[in-house]
Amino acid sequence: MTIYPLNTGNFKLDGGAMFGVVPKSLWSRTNPADDRNMCDWTMRSLLIEDGDRLMLIDTGIGDKQSEKFFSHYYLSDHNSLEPNLKQLGFSPDDITDVFLTHLHFDHCGGAIKWNKDRTGFIPVFKNATYWSTEKHWKWATEPNPREKASFLKENILPIQESGQLKFIEREGNFTKNAFNKMDVLFVDGHTESMMIPHIHYKGKTLVFMADLLPSVGHIPIPYVMGYDTRPLITLTEKEKFLFNAEKNDFVLFLEHDIANECATLQHTEKGIRIKDTFDFSELF
Repeated sequence: MTIYPLNTGNFKLDGGAMFGVVPKSLWSRTNPADDRNMCDWTMRSLLIEDGDRLMLIDTGIGDKQSEKFFSHYYLSDHNSLEPNLKQLGFSPDDITDVFLTHLHFDHCGGAIKWNKDRTGFIPVFKNATYWSTEKHWKWATEPNPREKASFLKENILPIQESGQLKFIEREGNFTKNAFNKMDVLFVDGHTESMMIPHIHYKGKTLVFMADLLPSVGHIPIPYVMGYDTRPLITLTEKEKFLFNAEKNDFVLFLEHDIANECATLQHTEKGIRIKDTFDFSELF
């Protein structure tokens, strides 16, 4: 197995939305805001080459939305997924599996593109199986008013229409029957049935954090995004995960932290905090 980190672009989001009830005087220490209260974030994916399978975890925001839509997020390099694949010697047609942690637009938008004459939408990865979970799919295709703006039908429905969609079965909080060398943790605080891959790689467990832990600034238990639909559940899920991650020396792969690609944890008098931060290539 070989794993490659991919950057699919950078964007900005409101700092208050990203840290919920935590005061700006606290969260700005790790994530400084500009004069519009916007903080810098990134969108990372992982590419996993394992035998004859080539899996992509999350796809970034893509390029098919309007300029007005993109202007809200101050995007840069947001169409870099395909060039980054090419740099590694791969093309979209080589991807066999697309694993979508959840269906918010910044995680799945790059999975679908306009067709040639811009009359409809088609999968970017025409030879891939697209993996979601049934509960989350229903949640995303019948969205609540709070999340509706994050679930864009043009990102989601073409996956099913293509016949390339499959569901990972959820058994309690964890499943171990989906993929070789990868377990999947289900969490429900950010959105229904978000999937957190745990990848067993070179003697370590590498965890793709998605939106359970967007950045190192979100490690303290109360630092929960305003976007989370069930913040009290997130608190419980984070606490349980962080304890387990510290105990087992997990390596956290941070999807949205623009400054830190990976992190490990340690116990302190203030609770679980950062031990080290580093680039993926420094450890693996």
